[in-house]
Amino acid sequence: MRLAELSARSGVPTATIKYYLREGLLPPGRRITATQAEYDEDHLRRLRLVRAMIQVGRIPVNSAREVLAALQDESLDRNERLGTAVWALPHGPEPDESDPATQAARRTADALLDRLGWGHAHPSGKAASPAYGMLVTAITALARLGYPCAVEDLEPYARAVERIAAADLDVVERYATPEEQVEAAVALTVLYEPVLLSLRRLAEAEESHRRFGGA
Repeated sequence: MRLAELSARSGVPTATIKYYLREGLLPPGRRITATQAEYDEDHLRRLRLVRAMIQVGRIPVNSAREVLAALQDESLDRNERLGTAVWALPHGPEPDESDPATQAARRTADALLDRLGWGHAHPSGKAASPAYGMLVTAITALARLGYPCAVEDLEPYARAVERIAAADLDVVERYATPEEQVEAAVALTVLYEPVLLSLRRLAEAEESHRRFGGA
């Protein structure tokens, strides 16, 4: 297909495709004249992945390159490739290490992960996941404001999201190729978070009505 058809089928403007080509995020097409090239289904799949990372996931271009490099690294297993993509997503502020409450929050987070048996999520001397940093920051804020944030308070939420994580990976496994699975992991992580938030609020409304009655 020519560039115009690649743009039409992917929904990505031609100017954006040319930018991705210049940045090395999309491999060059097969040159047919001095000024024209043609592209195939592999380009379309890669373009959808790049769009999911940059336009949906808001992943910086440099980080997107790292994800693409991981995708092509045959020494990495599927878990590592998916993890590299999700790790690259924006994750919010890092814990404030100057805040004395941060260390207490870190102990709570570690105790929670230990109780859950989430050994692969625990830092354990390695570079901590950005999601782990988000958890520590959230616990710090809860503690500072005096809201419940002990392990016992957080465990029910963790048990609920274990089931959500299994559902997420069930959806990812519907896709056949590694590129499609990475695209799905990024897009679903970003796009399903508003779904989770809205469903939580709707469920709270139902539970409130059940407990307290009224309109």
